[in-house]
Amino acid sequence: MSSFVAETSRRLPRGWAHLAFQFVIWIGFYVAYQVVRGAADRSVYDAFQNGEWVLRTERQLGTLFEPAVQRVVDTSSILVTLTSFTYWLSQFAVVGATLLWVYFKHHEKFAGFRNWLIVANLVGLVGYVLVPTAPPRMFPEWGFVDTLAQYSSVNHDSGLIAFASNPYAAMPSLHAMDALIVGIVMFGVVRSRLAKALWLAWPAWVGFAVISTGNHYWLDIVAGFALALATGWALRRIHTLRIQRA
Repeated sequence: MSSFVAETSRRLPRGWAHLAFQFVIWIGFYVAYQVVRGAADRSVYDAFQNGEWVLRTERQLGTLFEPAVQRVVDTSSILVTLTSFTYWLSQFAVVGATLLWVYFKHHEKFAGFRNWLIVANLVGLVGYVLVPTAPPRMFPEWGFVDTLAQYSSVNHDSGLIAFASNPYAAMPSLHAMDALIVGIVMFGVVRSRLAKALWLAWPAWVGFAVISTGNHYWLDIVAGFALALATGWALRRIHTLRIQRA
């Protein structure tokens, strides 16, 4: 057992303490998320008003296509299953797995990857407090369907999920934002052309999944992508200025 621990320790880029600290950081982020969730839950009226504003804006632009996408996806059990699993796994499981992979395989990229995710998510959480927005699934009168509630045994009303999730967190889409950050970073570190193509397509697939399950508007996706790019640019700019001043 001691030899196994010693061998594992040698493989850790910066030791057990550093790895444990990374988990502490993400636990702290989860606590912050729960605080924000509580704040958003107290603004139910504003959340529905903001959701209707998004719907009216898309209708005025002639781009309220999300119900049509849902109708197409709901005719295929395969698409329903794939998009449902993508919705549940893309934000935490995939983000966590890619963070660990980069930590061990491309450690020099890890800090930038971690910081980009944390900063972008914190800005997104501030947005949820200032502009809570009810998701499309809460507007059946507009033609939306709660796909997860209809076809999945796990949905937003399930015990732990109902406790831990923010029901009024549509704008911006952190699913889309995280997917773009993960896609960009992984595209830069993987080697094969197939892997690069898959990671390049990942943000688009996640965007499609969260729309087809009735959890986000397309404007949420655009806002999430914009937030990812803006925070990425800001962090790179800060890093460049620090180097110039050193």
